[in-house]
Amino acid sequence: MPTPEQMEAAVHTYVAAFAKGDPAMAAAIFAEDAVVEDPIGAAPRIGHAAILEFYTQSMATGATLHLQGPVRLAAAHAAFAMQVHLHWDGKDMVIDVIDTFAFDEAGKVKLMQAYFGPGNMHG
Repeated sequence: MPTPEQMEAAVHTYVAAFAKGDPAMAAAIFAEDAVVEDPIGAAPRIGHAAILEFYTQSMATGATLHLQGPVRLAAAHAAFAMQVHLHWDGKDMVIDVIDTFAFDEAGKVKLMQAYFGPGNMHG
């Protein structure tokens, strides 16, 4: 079972990776066979190569993550509210998002899901 410190550190590493524009840093928190569903309902990105490609594309928008409140931890899961600031479709946007991470025994993220929809996007 991952420790609370490992899970909290993974979230902060994820946020820091976006601040640095470092997709490899973001991908490093994930297990080799992890799944990213961002947003919920989108085609899942499965495995390290697909996840790295996804974060490379995401960071190309200039996206930065801004935590909104504490990270919530329960069992081997973390949930966190944040705002994503990015440049999309020719304009600056803010998206209100809740992300969840499910962790494996080694403390790597095995499943990431992002919860947001059109009503959470602000121009």
